[in-house]
Formats: sequence, structure tokens, C-alpha cells
Amino acid sequence: MIQLIRGFKDILPDEAGLWQMVEQTAIRLFTDFGFKEIRVPLMEHTELFARSIGEGTDIVEKEMYTFADRKGELLTLRPEATASVARAYIQHKLYAVDPIRKFFTIGPMFRRERPQKGRYRQFYQINAEVYGIDSPLMDAQLIFMLTTLLARLSVPEARAHINSLGCPACRPQFKEALLAFTAEAEDRLCEDCRRRRTQNPLRLLDCKVPTCREAMAGAPALPDFLCDDCRDHFEAVKTGLRDLGVDVVIDKRLVRGLDYYTRTTFEVHAGGLGAQSAVAGGGRYDGLISTLGGPATPAVGFAIGFDRLVEITALSAADHDKRPDIFVAALGEASRAAALKLSSDLSMAGILTEIDFSSKSLKSLMKRADRLQAKFVLMLGESELESGAAMLRNMGTKEQIPVPLENFAARVKEILGEA
Repeated sequence: MIQLIRGFKDILPDEAGLWQMVEQTAIRLFTDFGFKEIRVPLMEHTELFARSIGEGTDIVEKEMYTFADRKGELLTLRPEATASVARAYIQHKLYAVDPIRKFFTIGPMFRRERPQKGRYRQFYQINAEVYGIDSPLMDAQLIFMLTTLLARLSVPEARAHINSLGCPACRPQFKEALLAFTAEAEDRLCEDCRRRRTQNPLRLLDCKVPTCREAMAGAPALPDFLCDDCRDHFEAVKTGLRDLGVDVVIDKRLVRGLDYYTRTTFEVHAGGLGAQSAVAGGGRYDGLISTLGGPATPAVGFAIGFDRLVEITALSAADHDKRPDIFVAALGEASRAAALKLSSDLSMAGILTEIDFSSKSLKSLMKRADRLQAKFVLMLGESELESGAAMLRNMGTKEQIPVPLENFAARVKEILGEA
């Protein structure tokens, strides 16, 4: 028997209803805040991610699904969505008419990480991104929108953590101080951190290896090195969040694993997840569009881990598994032929309808209706066809109502509305 690839997951019908509810909740909220959906390809030129995410990051060095096509060109399954959205913004000159754009996208990403609970090699993200607005108030509103979504999805103990990564004007001084500090602690760092020390020193603050965290305990903090503009920006973000009633943690160790982030960075952590408690993260990336060949354009956004979100929400998958309004139990060939039209009419009228076209007994059909938790069973046999009325049984009250076959769907819809 052929089985799933390790690190991949089937989303079965029993949980798909919850996934759909999460998507619909996100779409409604994002649309209310002026965002529009964009759908980008699953595959891009590898260069796009190397230039945007950074060649020295773990994602590019270790985790991407990259392969050569028949012409030898390197292609990659997208490990994140922002680079693809930025590429589309530039390629289609979406900035030409109005540089201010708000996008959201929902879909699968791919990274060859070690599979573990809530982390898969094909995983899903919900992304929201804003281009063309450099105001710190936009950062605050985006974090507010994110925390609002998590509240609507009943994520327990969700709380935002924020920091500032500075900008190209002030970050170099911090990096110098960080390199000087880690020079004395290098022998206590893991192999990855010793490599990162020269390639991507900010990532040393984010390492989860206990010995590295201990070695970095007294490391310099980025907010202490901010230039006046970055400090003012960060203060305005915090003020905006206070005005919106968002309770945040100022986390001076918080960094992001992608090279394109500047200034505001944030994560939202949830309860019950232990050390790996972040369920969403994002920040500002004002230099990304120009790095990829577009005009200088400020940008800010976030990504939510869909798989983890579904696992930790207090909502139940069973509550979002829709049960049939009507189960059609047809007995005999003539009745099943008639039931084909009747059940199709019911479905077209917006009534969730299930039908079994097999030649099972009424007892077996009623058992299936019970398993499906159908609200009503429509019984149709030879006598019902002769009388011109089917029997509708309320599975809760056991009451049975004859329903004329003429104008059938409208009559049933009226009965369901009264039930």
C-alpha cells in the first residue's frame, strides 16, 4: 500500500469543515479591513527566494525543495508567500495606478524541516501584507487585525510580542556589538550559531539550543541601538497598540529568520504550546521591493501557521462538520429514479441533501441516516409515488409529515424553516 510522504498530511472531511470556517473567518475580517485576495504560484525561480529571504538563512541553505527542470533551471516550491506576492506586485506593476495595496493569500508552503507536532513539510499559511504605507500606525493596525482574528478563532491566551530590528542606518552598530560579545562566547555556541555568527548574526538571538540561549543571555539588545527615526517609529507602534487596546510584550530578543525584515517585528504566542508557542509572526520589510528590482516601497505583513492554528483553537471540528438537512430513503427502482430529481432539486434550493441510490432496506437506510445525523428523512416508495406525496420524518420529534411532490423543494424549504 502506498502511503503519505513523511512530513505531509491529509486533511480529512471530518476536519475540513473547521479549516473552511477558519478560512472564511479570516477572509471576512481581512475584507472588512480593505484587503483583497491574491493567488500566487506554488513554484518560483529559486533566485527569488535566495535574494529575498537571504542566502545565509536556514530556509535557503537547508530547507527549500529545489530542483532543476529539463533545461537545468533551478525552481523551488515556495517556502513562504511574501517573496511571491512581492514579485507579483513588481512584475504586474501594481504600484503604477496606486502604490498602496493590501493583499491576503491562503495556501500551502513547503519546507524540508524535521516533522513534528504542528509542523509539516507541506504546511499552510494565512498571509496579509500591506504595500506603500510607511506609517507605524499601519503596523499597529495590522497587529490589531491579527490578534482580533485569533480572538474570533478562540485561540487560548494569545498575546503579541513586539520588537524593533532597526534599519540599515542603525543596525550595523548593533551587529558590531553583537559580534564583539559573541567572540568570547563562540566556544559555547552550537555549530549552526558559529556559522551564523558571521553570515546572519541576528539569528543567534533566536536559537532554541539551551547552551546557546545561556551563552546569549547577556547579549546586547537591539532597541538600545536604534537611531532616532527607528526609536520614534517603535514608540508610535506601541502607542497605537495601546490606543487599540492590544496588550503586548516588549521582547528585546525577538528577531525574524528572514533577511528582509526591518524595524517592527512581532509574533503572537498562544497558550499550551510549550517552548514553540508562536502561532503567527511578521513585521516590516521596507527594502524588499527595491531588493527585487521594484521601486522603493514600504511594506509590512504577517503569516499565520494554519496547521498549528487549527490544532490549538478551542473550536471543535465536530461543530463545523455539517450534517444533512435531509436524507432521502428511496425504495424500489421507480422511487430511486424519482428521488434523483427530487434530491437534486433540494440541493439546488440550498438544502443540504444526502441520498443512497442502493437497494438497501428501509431499516438499513434509516441506520445510515442516523449515522449521518440527518435532521429529516424523506421516505419515498411505490405507495408515495401513487399518492403523489412523500413522507418527511423529523428525526428529533419522530413526527411524520406528508409532502406533495408538486413544487416539492419549496414546500420542504418552508417546513425546514418552521422546524
